Amino acid sequence: MHRTRTAATTGLAVALAVLPLAGMTGPSGAAPAHESGGDRARPTATATAAALSPVPQSVHDRSDHLTVTRTVALVAGPGTDAPALALVTRALKDAGAERVVRAGHAAAGGGRLTVYVDGAGAERTLEELGARGTAGLPAEGYALAAGRDRIALAGKDATGTYYAAQTLSQLLPHRTRPGARMRGTVVRDWPATALRGVIEGFYGTPWSHAARLDQLDFAARHKMNIYVYSPKDDAYLREKWRDPYPAAQLNRIRELVDRARARHVEFTYALSPGLSVCYSSDADVKALTAKFATLWGIGVRTFAVPLDDISYTKWNCAADKAKFGTGGGAAGTAQAQLLNRVNREFIARHRGARPLQMVPTEYYDLKATPYKAALAAKLDADVLVEWTGVGVLAPTMTVAQAKQARQVFGHPILVWDNYPVNDYVSKRLMLGPFNGRAPGVPAQLAGLTANPMIQPAASKLALATVADYTWNDRAYDARASWGAAIEELAGGDARTARALRAFADVNYTSAINPHQAPELSAALDRFRKDGRARPLDAVLSGLRDAPGVLRDRLPDRDFARESAPWLDATRAWAVAARDALRLIVADRSGDGATARQLRARIPGLVTKAKSYVYVDMKGKRIPVVVGDGVLDTFVADALAGRGAQ
Repeated sequence: MHRTRTAATTGLAVALAVLPLAGMTGPSGAAPAHESGGDRARPTATATAAALSPVPQSVHDRSDHLTVTRTVALVAGPGTDAPALALVTRALKDAGAERVVRAGHAAAGGGRLTVYVDGAGAERTLEELGARGTAGLPAEGYALAAGRDRIALAGKDATGTYYAAQTLSQLLPHRTRPGARMRGTVVRDWPATALRGVIEGFYGTPWSHAARLDQLDFAARHKMNIYVYSPKDDAYLREKWRDPYPAAQLNRIRELVDRARARHVEFTYALSPGLSVCYSSDADVKALTAKFATLWGIGVRTFAVPLDDISYTKWNCAADKAKFGTGGGAAGTAQAQLLNRVNREFIARHRGARPLQMVPTEYYDLKATPYKAALAAKLDADVLVEWTGVGVLAPTMTVAQAKQARQVFGHPILVWDNYPVNDYVSKRLMLGPFNGRAPGVPAQLAGLTANPMIQPAASKLALATVADYTWNDRAYDARASWGAAIEELAGGDARTARALRAFADVNYTSAINPHQAPELSAALDRFRKDGRARPLDAVLSGLRDAPGVLRDRLPDRDFARESAPWLDATRAWAVAARDALRLIVADRSGDGATARQLRARIPGLVTKAKSYVYVDMKGKRIPVVVGDGVLDTFVADALAGRGAQ
């Protein structure tokens, strides 16, 4: 993450309103050429749509059903994406098929479920089931239809086919024996913006290799297609940017690149030379491109040069001052020269390389400055410029702001969104949904990447909502997406989902979610109005028990491990809050003995609740907070006798 220059949490209210469910425009801001009326205008609020994440641009149910037979015939077009076929096969077996056999079109039928993936068979079956094919869809779009004992899926490209397979895996029933039924369905889908994913760009403990591999799998399931490798504390990205990687570390990056390719995710390598680069030095340009060449050799095809969190008021070498002068305009000119050389001498000479990305030193506002003017005028037109919004942690982002960013920087904009990152406030977990970004913003962008927390597994809750927004912002409902992410992480277990929701609720607040613990706060407000203690006690009991449930039942064991001090603090605060509730009841009923006993005990419970710490990579002990401003206020009011009023 970019180092924070301003206070992270603001009082700006972010509405949690349900957004309209409607067809979405394509990545260019306009609907695909053929999408006029029809699917584009049809709401997607069906039972099938609610079960899919991200919500497709167009989905409707058919009146028929199909059955997953013991043997399923799989008919693939020539050159069909192998990972997509593997995913389809696994999904069919998870749905109860015992055998999935590859077959030609002539061998299909015979009372078996037949699945067509790409090719003439898929296009013909789509038409027969009343669905349109892939003509006119943007990149990564797909069509899927199921009915009459047939399923057909086809992608605009290989990634589109893979995404169709991901959708099929959600549509198919999950059971261990054949005979499960699936409702007939037609889906036509495409992404709202071209690049959607995660940038590991925070300060502090970098993610482990295993966590990164896991995140690539997670990204694929949620139709995110980019992962930017940019951890600030990887010395070979910043302080040692000129130095080659040790063989073991390079091999780990190679494994990430291979996993990303298999999951249709772009692995982007971001090298940050700004702390020591001499912009006018041929040797430094060669060092930068040589480092990129090494990464190219292990399969990297997308590169970035972040120039954030550096000073541009002083040069790293005297030659730069002599050549460029001083001031923001000089810095912009020098950076443009460096980036243009990389773009022309490396990117342009490597067939298959994706557009170069860069992070400007002024990345966080829309003010017209000499620095931005120099970049806009002198940086090669095809370089993507990253921008965090208005503010390092932008509370909101509007269509007008996104358009203005494109004008001010003069280049396509790739948003670096600093949510749910917590390196600037590591006492918190950010477990609320992606919020405050208006419908229509993705269409103005080259893409959006979210900067996650130091805790990779816990980041998934927010990242799932980022994926939903960036795929289909017009149908995005922050609270519904958040609920679906909770259900997914809970593995479909109702008790675990309730516990995770309670825990996430008291770890909700952020720059884009300024209201802490909205569900607990609502329960407290009801108690203050009606005076009924029993419902509130049930809520607090559930919160007290939630940490134990998550430790025992949550499928992702890393989530509980990473969140340990917050889980402990949550239980302790819930215990204190239950006693505070009992104190209020005692005060109201005139039970002085019980009230005195509780007033003597509660301060010790509060001290315990405040004792839990997160230990960062430097060994610093940071007291964690949960439900702050809600749980602590409720307890303090009870001790002061205000709750009895």
